Amino acid sequence: MSATPVIFHVTAPETWERAVAEGTFTESTLGRSLEEEGFIHCCDEEQLDFVLANFYAAVPHDLVRLTIDPTLLESPLVREVGNPETGEEFPHVYGPLNPSAVIATKLLHPPHGQPS
Repeated sequence: MSATPVIFHVTAPETWERAVAEGTFTESTLGRSLEEEGFIHCCDEEQLDFVLANFYAAVPHDLVRLTIDPTLLESPLVREVGNPETGEEFPHVYGPLNPSAVIATKLLHPPHGQPS
């Protein structure tokens, strides 16, 4: 039996610090909320560099990469097509992310378009 693969999310350090203090995380993407998006965008390991290069490359400040154990999530995880042309699926968390599901963090310094 293989272990469940981890998933990743990227956020601003101050947002993550606030989430840890409050016990809940509701930022879907940088500057967007769970309420606005409907789910929290995450990515698989092989998608991480693409996400950083295409969505965070112009961010001039540090970011935090959250490594999430899906088996510890309290909200449902759904894999949905993010690119209709290729059928590539991205993991989406439908509800708040509980900080206890985050098993590691890593501070990322600009430029964010470089391979991690």
